[in-house]
Amino acid sequence: MAFNNAGRFQPFEQKVWLSSPTMHGEEMEYVREAYQTNWMSTVGENIDRIETLAREKSGCKHAVALSAGTAALHMAMKLAGQELYGQPSVGYGALEGKRVFASDLTFDATVNPIIYENGIPVFIDTEEDTWNMDPVALEKAFEIYPEVKLVVMAHLYGTPGKMNELNAVCERHKAIIVEDAAESLGATYKGKQTGSFGKYNCISYNGNKIITGSAGGMLLTDSVEAANKVRKWSTQAREAAPWYQHEELGYNYRMSNVIAGVVRGQYPYLEEHIALKKAIYERYKEGLKDLPVRMNPYDTENSEPNFWLSCLFIDKDAMCKQIRGETDVCYVKEAGKSCPTEILEALAFINAEGRPIWKPMHMQPIYRMNGFITRGGNGRAMTNAYMEGSVTDVSMDIFNRGFCLPSDNKMTTGQQDMIINVIRACFE
Repeated sequence: MAFNNAGRFQPFEQKVWLSSPTMHGEEMEYVREAYQTNWMSTVGENIDRIETLAREKSGCKHAVALSAGTAALHMAMKLAGQELYGQPSVGYGALEGKRVFASDLTFDATVNPIIYENGIPVFIDTEEDTWNMDPVALEKAFEIYPEVKLVVMAHLYGTPGKMNELNAVCERHKAIIVEDAAESLGATYKGKQTGSFGKYNCISYNGNKIITGSAGGMLLTDSVEAANKVRKWSTQAREAAPWYQHEELGYNYRMSNVIAGVVRGQYPYLEEHIALKKAIYERYKEGLKDLPVRMNPYDTENSEPNFWLSCLFIDKDAMCKQIRGETDVCYVKEAGKSCPTEILEALAFINAEGRPIWKPMHMQPIYRMNGFITRGGNGRAMTNAYMEGSVTDVSMDIFNRGFCLPSDNKMTTGQQDMIINVIRACFE
């Protein structure tokens, strides 16, 4: 333990989590209803109800409840691929050999479904204002790969991206947007809910999200044809026949009525959870305001995040030396400076959970041969301009200097005050 102030702080008796489920009681009533009525499979009142709630909240005309946000993204890739390139032969993906532009700074669940349909991800660098896909870099990507017709963008940590600008770029190039709103349920951009800007949109009810079913996701669209296709594909693509007839590849992706019961009980508390998360963000911002750090940013004029995770970004001049390998990291403590690794170790010492920013997709071993586009063009080309810093890899910089703070909405103000003091001690 390199935390030099360990003796000043006593660990919490109970762990303060990054973001754990907050349950209220109604969830169990709906689960019990599924049990008592024997609707335990992939049909039932709970599923019907949460699809209605998702439609009403998002403003989309149709919603399909699925087993995970990743399943929803996979179905969105399949829908978009068939719309753009036609029905593939059995054994071939809907994106077979086609490049797809994708957010670089995100969890890999945003990107993996492209591979499921045999597409080729090309990663688009991040902009500094919201930590989301950069519209300028996206325009540059279309100059390099003008044949691309599909863009998958994620709203990082519950903060909306610049959807008007991104949509304008896509419209100029006649491309479809798939919106990964897994982390941003309840967040708005210009008064409109995230998860409603794309042709196909996806949200998540994973255990650590703003509301949860312990698992589960939702595909959102204005197309009844698309919704019906996903309902069919997600239940093994069975045809309307008295026996099991299959003419397309199917999946076991439908949400269970039991999981839907938990989600149903959570929906009434969405706004309450967002308010609690925002209060956490604001307390961090106030408590750390005189340190050489910044909170994860958002467009205060046009967007309202759901504040799912509060993050901190250390000023470049206040970073001590930190080197990361593939699975390990080391740093050198310097007076008046710190780094994500030191602070995360200090938080772990007091029994509080933080974590690094998502490692960008273009830095992941599995995707290192894929294209990566910055504002300056090909981010893989290590030109003199790149080395001199005139071409910036924003995603890598945020990963190197940023980290996620404990953001559990059950954290007390006293616990958060101690976390703030521990962070302050790291800069002494």
